[in-house]
Amino acid sequence: MRKIIVGMGVFCFCICWMFFSHHAMADVELKIIKEFDLKTEPLDIFQSPDAQLLFILIRGEVLIYSFGQQRITDQIPVDKEFDRIAYSPQTKILTLTSSTNKKLQILSLEFIQKFEVSGLPFKGPEDAPVTLVVFSDYQ
Repeated sequence: MRKIIVGMGVFCFCICWMFFSHHAMADVELKIIKEFDLKTEPLDIFQSPDAQLLFILIRGEVLIYSFGQQRITDQIPVDKEFDRIAYSPQTKILTLTSSTNKKLQILSLEFIQKFEVSGLPFKGPEDAPVTLVVFSDYQ
């Protein structure tokens, strides 16, 4: 009887050792890409699937961090009640939710490209509210 109990113990040990003790250990190298002070507690973050943008929700504001420019490029004011964020790059829709107020807000984003045109030839008033840029001299 004792041989059976010892045999069962050895068998259980071998089974457990085969399935549970073979953890692969790997080295991990860390590199801090960017660190900055937000001045307030981040409530939620969302990275775009194309890894171009990081949306950071803080109380009353959404900060947009550009990985390409390595800086916060835009700030969007929002109600202070929102505590979750999601973004779809295909539709350019930003979704904010509030768990306490049971509220959902859907925002359509349009990213405006700015061009430096000072010193270049132009037609029309210099202080016009809209500037059309034509790249006609490039081949």
